[in-house]
Amino acid sequence: MNKAIENKKRQIDMLHGPLLKKILLFALPLALSGILQQLFNSADVAVIGWFEDSNAQAAVNSNGSLINLLINLFTGLSVGVTVVIAEYIGRDDKEDIHSVVLTAAVIAFASGVLLLAVGIIIAKPVLTAMDVPEEVLPLAVKYLQVYFIGMPFLMIYNFGSAILRSVGDTRRPLYCLTVAGIINIALNLLFVAVFKMSVVGVAIATVVADAVSAGCVVFFIMKNETLRIRFKKSKIKAKYLRRIFAIGLPAGLQGIVFSLSNVCIQTAINGFGDKAMAGSGDALYFEYYVYYFVSSFAQATVTFISQNYAAGNYARCKKIFKLNMLASLAVTTVLSLTFALGGKLFIRIYTSDPEVIQFALIRMICVLSGEMIPSTYEIAGGALRGIGKSLLPALITVVGSCVLRIIWVYTVFKAYSSNFYVLMIIYPISWIATGSVMLLSYYLISRKKFKSKDETPQPPDTPDGDNNENCITTDEAQDVFEDTELTKA
Repeated sequence: MNKAIENKKRQIDMLHGPLLKKILLFALPLALSGILQQLFNSADVAVIGWFEDSNAQAAVNSNGSLINLLINLFTGLSVGVTVVIAEYIGRDDKEDIHSVVLTAAVIAFASGVLLLAVGIIIAKPVLTAMDVPEEVLPLAVKYLQVYFIGMPFLMIYNFGSAILRSVGDTRRPLYCLTVAGIINIALNLLFVAVFKMSVVGVAIATVVADAVSAGCVVFFIMKNETLRIRFKKSKIKAKYLRRIFAIGLPAGLQGIVFSLSNVCIQTAINGFGDKAMAGSGDALYFEYYVYYFVSSFAQATVTFISQNYAAGNYARCKKIFKLNMLASLAVTTVLSLTFALGGKLFIRIYTSDPEVIQFALIRMICVLSGEMIPSTYEIAGGALRGIGKSLLPALITVVGSCVLRIIWVYTVFKAYSSNFYVLMIIYPISWIATGSVMLLSYYLISRKKFKSKDETPQPPDTPDGDNNENCITTDEAQDVFEDTELTKA
């Protein structure tokens, strides 16, 4: 009983009570998890930068876009897992939740094994096609091949975190990353500084850290009464797979195409040499720090709206969108401008090479100064996914942020191929285009979705723990939800 109470405390009631505090309790640990993970990843680069040359640093940095390209499909599927479990919670359908978790676990392990095999096989030919310089290529291949040994662990952690997010638990994944990250840094120093294993040592340290984080997140899931797999009762069913893939596959395909555009840009960066590769990669870490806040508020939007839309709380869905958008814009504006204006100071954390610093500063000025703009399309896209519209935001992002970038690289940049500024400026241009279309789409679709439902009785936003006789039950809300859906059909 005590364990059940403790697990309940770690979950967030997204259906009742004030929203802002709950959104922050959900989003901030999630953002810190991403930042912490990126800090530990950047520790790999920092250690390499301190104890090895720029070729080794470039070898680690050159792999980021390719790694994201390969894993983004399955990371997108984890979004589907979050939404599906959140929907069952909104409908108070507890029996199906355990089976969805089992289904997600199987997808996670299978995707990790697949990525392991694919990553090892294609490492050299793909990096060669990306025009990685000959002096960097052998180290880059070694790093990537060892890194992908940890893919099963990484996928288990990603899907496990998505499962915990569905009930509002974003703190335990943070605890997992903290432990794993400390181990990662310690092993980096041991393998690189002491054993002189260079990029291979860094990759091995990452694999061990991934294994630790995966083990921790599985432990927490199995201790949660709402989520843990009941092997005798839990079953893998086609309806779970269909729903997970319906929500997650468009997000995953969006991630793949998005990463493909970044691979094209990385290929163009490689053409400037190892100094540009190292400088661009160093600046990219600060972009990640800002973007993790955007992503965390987008995840909050998806999860909160999924539960409330399933429960029929449509007015609450609108409020969730507004609060997440405002919070994301406020936080990211402060962070992005801080990093952009203090670029000379921050970039010296990773390098003291003047040429590397120069390339890094160009990227920070062009890209970081507008890093708050992705909030527009990420929050709006998250809201659309929360009401079951997953394909449209994926298509908008693919065209606006991906296709546009590829066209730019092979047209405008090709005409000014010696100008690094011209290559970097496509980021804010693509963000503005994508955000404008996504916001318009959300406005039109949400107005249509909620117009006929605004008169539906809503559970009042009473403080947690209050007993209000006027509140409708979850079952009653679900009945209303099903009735309105039938009317719409």
